[in-house]
Amino acid sequence: MSTIGIIGAGAIGSAFARALAGKGFKAVIANSRGPASLTELVRELGPSITPGTREQAAAQDIVLVAVNWTKLPTALAGLPDFGGRIVIDANNPIEPPLFKPAELHGRTSSGIFAELVPGARVVKAFNHLPAHLLSKDPQAEGGRRVLFFAGDDAQAKAAVSGLIEQLGFFGIDLGLLEAGGQLVQIPGGPLPVHNFVKFG
Repeated sequence: MSTIGIIGAGAIGSAFARALAGKGFKAVIANSRGPASLTELVRELGPSITPGTREQAAAQDIVLVAVNWTKLPTALAGLPDFGGRIVIDANNPIEPPLFKPAELHGRTSSGIFAELVPGARVVKAFNHLPAHLLSKDPQAEGGRRVLFFAGDDAQAKAAVSGLIEQLGFFGIDLGLLEAGGQLVQIPGGPLPVHNFVKFG
């Protein structure tokens, strides 16, 4: 089974960790303030989630990054080349409290993100729903809650799709990172915030 790291312990990172913990997955979670600041969170999440350094989280097979957009360069600076490992881009180019769109100069957020994680196989996922829907029962509405994903590497997407399925969600492949990422990007994409459910 792939090991999992989480960089960012805000709403999305914590919700992802909570979803993993609910299924007994082990993960290392890190933030900018260090492992000691995560003691209360991991106590709540349970024994399968371990606090770690940014470097420890980044060293796992699959690494989810969920950090405020303007803090991404600092959060990822200086990490070793990812060497073909999978990095999930769960970020959106807005942040509280104003939620003002960042200036991307005509580029996609995933395209910019990919440059910050050299050597990674990037898959866009876990970014289009409010955090509370990621950590709630994915079958709460009588079907399976849909999670979209996009990426350029078929094997990386298959691994993320498998993780989505194991967590109880229904994954839908939106194609390549550039086009698919735009569909789920907040703001501007047509799919974010909609709580789609797959029945049957």
